[in-house]
Amino acid sequence: MEQERLEHMRGIFRGHLLNLKDTLLMMSSLTDRNLNLALAAYFERNDEKSRVVESEDTVIDKLEINIDELVVTYFATHGPTATACRVAFCASKISQALEGMADQAVTIARRARHLNALPEVPTEVDIRLMGKLVIGMMRDAINAFVEVEPDKAAPIVLADREVDEINKENEIALNKAMAKNPKNIPAFIHILFISRSLERCADYAKAIAEEVHYLYTAHDIRHDRAAVENL
Repeated sequence: MEQERLEHMRGIFRGHLLNLKDTLLMMSSLTDRNLNLALAAYFERNDEKSRVVESEDTVIDKLEINIDELVVTYFATHGPTATACRVAFCASKISQALEGMADQAVTIARRARHLNALPEVPTEVDIRLMGKLVIGMMRDAINAFVEVEPDKAAPIVLADREVDEINKENEIALNKAMAKNPKNIPAFIHILFISRSLERCADYAKAIAEEVHYLYTAHDIRHDRAAVENL
Protein backbone atom coordinates (compact mmCIF):
# COMPACT_ATOMS: atom_id res chain seq x y z
CA MET A 1 0.00 0.00 0.00
CA GLU A 2 2.82 2.37 0.91
CA GLN A 3 4.61 1.66 -2.37
CA GLU A 4 1.38 2.20 -4.32
CA ARG A 5 0.95 5.59 -2.67
CA LEU A 6 4.52 6.61 -3.47
CA GLU A 7 4.06 5.45 -7.05
CA HIS A 8 0.96 7.65 -7.27
CA MET A 9 3.03 10.59 -5.99
CA ARG A 10 5.65 10.00 -8.69
CA GLY A 11 2.94 10.42 -11.31
CA ILE A 12 1.83 13.78 -9.99
CA PHE A 13 4.70 15.68 -11.65
CA ARG A 14 2.93 16.69 -14.84
CA GLY A 15 2.11 20.01 -16.48
CA HIS A 16 2.51 22.89 -14.03
CA LEU A 17 4.06 20.74 -11.30
CA LEU A 18 6.61 19.37 -13.79
CA ASN A 19 7.58 22.94 -14.71
CA LEU A 20 7.88 23.73 -11.01
CA LYS A 21 10.11 20.70 -10.44
CA ASP A 22 12.34 21.56 -13.42
CA THR A 23 12.78 25.14 -12.17
CA LEU A 24 13.67 23.82 -8.73
CA LEU A 25 16.24 21.47 -10.28
CA MET A 26 17.81 24.40 -12.14
CA MET A 27 18.03 26.37 -8.89
CA SER A 28 19.53 23.37 -7.12
CA SER A 29 22.13 22.91 -9.86
CA LEU A 30 23.23 26.56 -9.65
CA THR A 31 23.38 26.44 -5.85
CA ASP A 32 25.49 23.28 -6.06
CA ARG A 33 27.82 25.02 -8.52
CA ASN A 34 28.14 28.13 -6.36
CA LEU A 35 28.94 26.13 -3.24
CA ASN A 36 31.64 24.22 -5.12
CA LEU A 37 33.06 27.46 -6.55
CA ALA A 38 33.08 29.12 -3.12
CA LEU A 39 35.00 26.20 -1.64
CA ALA A 40 37.39 26.23 -4.59
CA ALA A 41 37.96 29.96 -4.01
CA TYR A 42 38.99 29.06 -0.45
CA PHE A 43 41.13 26.01 -1.17
CA GLU A 44 42.81 27.43 -4.29
CA ARG A 45 43.01 31.04 -3.00
CA ASN A 46 41.26 32.07 -6.19
CA ASP A 47 39.67 35.56 -6.23
CA GLU A 48 38.09 35.12 -9.65
CA LYS A 49 36.02 32.14 -8.49
CA SER A 50 34.94 34.17 -5.49
CA ARG A 51 33.65 36.95 -7.74
CA VAL A 52 31.74 34.48 -9.92
CA VAL A 53 29.87 33.21 -6.85
CA GLU A 54 28.78 36.73 -5.95
CA SER A 55 27.68 37.63 -9.46
CA GLU A 56 25.69 34.41 -9.99
CA ASP A 57 23.82 34.73 -6.71
CA THR A 58 21.34 37.16 -8.28
CA VAL A 59 20.29 34.42 -10.74
CA ILE A 60 19.47 32.12 -7.83
CA ASP A 61 17.52 34.90 -6.10
CA LYS A 62 15.41 35.38 -9.25
CA LEU A 63 14.72 31.65 -9.49
CA GLU A 64 13.39 31.67 -5.93
CA ILE A 65 11.00 34.47 -6.92
CA ASN A 66 10.02 32.58 -10.08
CA ILE A 67 9.17 29.49 -8.06
CA ASP A 68 6.99 31.45 -5.66
CA GLU A 69 5.19 33.01 -8.65
CA LEU A 70 4.68 29.58 -10.21
CA VAL A 71 3.17 28.29 -6.97
CA VAL A 72 0.82 31.27 -6.59
CA THR A 73 -0.28 31.05 -10.23
CA TYR A 74 -0.89 27.32 -9.86
CA PHE A 75 -3.08 27.81 -6.81
CA ALA A 76 -4.99 30.67 -8.45
CA THR A 77 -5.64 29.09 -11.83
CA HIS A 78 -5.73 25.30 -11.43
CA GLY A 79 -7.71 24.56 -8.28
CA PRO A 80 -5.21 21.83 -7.37
CA THR A 81 -5.98 18.82 -5.18
CA ALA A 82 -4.76 18.70 -1.59
CA THR A 83 -1.85 16.46 -2.59
CA ALA A 84 -0.79 18.77 -5.41
CA CYS A 85 -1.04 21.75 -3.03
CA ARG A 86 1.32 20.03 -0.59
CA VAL A 87 3.82 19.30 -3.38
CA ALA A 88 3.77 22.92 -4.59
CA PHE A 89 4.06 24.29 -1.06
CA CYS A 90 6.99 21.96 -0.34
CA ALA A 91 8.72 23.12 -3.54
CA SER A 92 8.41 26.71 -2.35
CA LYS A 93 9.96 25.84 1.02
CA ILE A 94 12.79 23.95 -0.69
CA SER A 95 13.53 26.97 -2.88
CA GLN A 96 13.80 29.14 0.26
CA ALA A 97 16.30 26.69 1.74
CA LEU A 98 18.33 26.63 -1.49
CA GLU A 99 18.41 30.43 -1.54
CA GLY A 100 19.71 30.34 2.02
CA MET A 101 22.45 27.93 1.01
CA ALA A 102 23.37 30.16 -1.92
CA ASP A 103 23.68 33.12 0.46
CA GLN A 104 26.05 31.08 2.62
CA ALA A 105 28.09 30.30 -0.50
CA VAL A 106 28.46 34.05 -1.04
CA THR A 107 29.62 34.45 2.56
CA ILE A 108 32.22 31.70 2.06
CA ALA A 109 33.40 33.31 -1.19
CA ARG A 110 33.79 36.74 0.42
CA ARG A 111 35.65 35.29 3.41
CA ALA A 112 37.90 33.39 1.00
CA ARG A 113 38.74 36.61 -0.83
CA HIS A 114 39.63 38.32 2.45
CA LEU A 115 41.82 35.34 3.32
CA ASN A 116 43.58 35.55 -0.02
CA ALA A 117 44.81 39.01 0.93
CA LEU A 118 46.43 37.61 4.07
CA PRO A 119 49.40 35.27 4.50
CA GLU A 120 48.36 31.61 4.45
CA VAL A 121 48.02 30.18 7.97
CA PRO A 122 48.36 26.54 9.04
CA THR A 123 45.23 25.13 10.74
CA GLU A 124 43.88 21.80 11.89
CA VAL A 125 40.31 22.46 10.74
CA ASP A 126 38.54 20.12 8.34
CA ILE A 127 36.74 22.35 5.85
CA ARG A 128 37.18 19.88 3.00
CA LEU A 129 35.23 17.07 4.70
CA MET A 130 32.51 19.51 5.79
CA GLY A 131 32.10 20.74 2.23
CA LYS A 132 31.91 17.22 0.85
CA LEU A 133 29.26 16.23 3.42
CA VAL A 134 27.16 19.37 2.87
CA ILE A 135 27.10 19.12 -0.92
CA GLY A 136 26.24 15.42 -0.68
CA MET A 137 23.40 16.20 1.76
CA MET A 138 21.97 18.84 -0.56
CA ARG A 139 22.07 16.55 -3.59
CA ASP A 140 20.47 13.66 -1.67
CA ALA A 141 17.72 15.91 -0.29
CA ILE A 142 16.81 17.20 -3.75
CA ASN A 143 16.91 13.68 -5.18
CA ALA A 144 14.58 12.52 -2.39
CA PHE A 145 12.06 15.15 -3.50
CA VAL A 146 12.38 14.55 -7.23
CA GLU A 147 12.45 10.74 -7.04
CA VAL A 148 9.81 10.51 -4.28
CA GLU A 149 12.11 8.63 -1.89
CA PRO A 150 11.37 9.68 1.71
CA ASP A 151 13.69 6.96 3.07
CA LYS A 152 16.64 9.15 2.06
CA ALA A 153 15.75 11.68 4.77
CA ALA A 154 17.17 9.83 7.78
CA PRO A 155 20.80 9.59 6.52
CA ILE A 156 20.72 13.32 5.73
CA VAL A 157 19.55 14.21 9.23
CA LEU A 158 22.26 11.98 10.72
CA ALA A 159 24.89 13.58 8.45
CA ASP A 160 23.86 16.97 9.84
CA ARG A 161 24.94 15.79 13.29
CA GLU A 162 28.33 14.82 11.86
CA VAL A 163 28.72 18.30 10.34
CA ASP A 164 27.77 19.87 13.68
CA GLU A 165 30.49 17.87 15.42
CA ILE A 166 33.13 18.86 12.86
CA ASN A 167 32.14 22.50 13.24
CA LYS A 168 32.55 22.26 17.03
CA GLU A 169 35.97 20.65 16.59
CA ASN A 170 36.94 23.40 14.13
CA GLU A 171 35.92 26.10 16.60
CA ILE A 172 37.99 24.50 19.36
CA ALA A 173 41.01 24.18 17.05
CA LEU A 174 40.68 27.77 15.85
CA ASN A 175 40.30 29.18 19.37
CA LYS A 176 43.51 27.39 20.37
CA ALA A 177 45.25 28.67 17.24
CA MET A 178 44.16 32.25 17.99
CA ALA A 179 45.51 32.01 21.54
CA LYS A 180 48.78 30.62 20.24
CA ASN A 181 49.20 32.98 17.25
CA PRO A 182 47.40 36.29 17.96
CA LYS A 183 48.88 37.99 14.90
CA ASN A 184 46.92 35.58 12.69
CA ILE A 185 43.57 36.16 14.41
CA PRO A 186 42.00 37.93 11.37
CA ALA A 187 42.68 34.89 9.18
CA PHE A 188 41.43 32.43 11.80
CA ILE A 189 38.19 34.41 12.19
CA HIS A 190 37.53 34.20 8.43
CA ILE A 191 38.04 30.42 8.58
CA LEU A 192 35.74 30.23 11.61
CA PHE A 193 32.95 31.93 9.63
CA ILE A 194 33.50 29.62 6.67
CA SER A 195 33.05 26.64 8.97
CA ARG A 196 29.88 28.17 10.41
CA SER A 197 28.50 28.86 6.93
CA LEU A 198 28.93 25.21 6.01
CA GLU A 199 27.23 24.18 9.24
CA ARG A 200 24.31 26.46 8.33
CA CYS A 201 24.16 24.91 4.84
CA ALA A 202 23.87 21.48 6.47
CA ASP A 203 20.93 22.80 8.52
CA TYR A 204 19.20 23.88 5.30
CA ALA A 205 19.81 20.49 3.67
CA LYS A 206 18.40 18.75 6.75
CA ALA A 207 15.34 21.02 6.64
CA ILE A 208 14.73 20.04 3.00
CA ALA A 209 15.01 16.35 3.89
CA GLU A 210 12.54 16.72 6.76
CA GLU A 211 10.05 18.56 4.52
CA VAL A 212 10.34 15.88 1.83
CA HIS A 213 9.85 13.11 4.38
CA TYR A 214 6.71 14.80 5.70
CA LEU A 215 5.40 15.44 2.20
CA TYR A 216 5.57 11.79 1.19
CA THR A 217 4.79 10.06 4.51
CA ALA A 218 2.74 12.59 6.56
CA HIS A 219 5.17 11.74 9.37
CA ASP A 220 6.85 14.78 10.94
CA ILE A 221 10.40 13.89 12.05
CA ARG A 222 11.46 17.41 12.98
CA HIS A 223 12.81 17.57 16.54
CA ASP A 224 12.22 13.83 16.93
CA ARG A 225 15.62 12.19 17.37
CA ALA A 226 14.20 8.76 18.18
CA ALA A 227 11.99 8.76 15.09
CA VAL A 228 14.97 9.48 12.83
CA GLU A 229 17.06 6.72 14.38
CA ASN A 230 14.21 4.24 13.89
CA LEU A 231 13.68 5.02 10.21
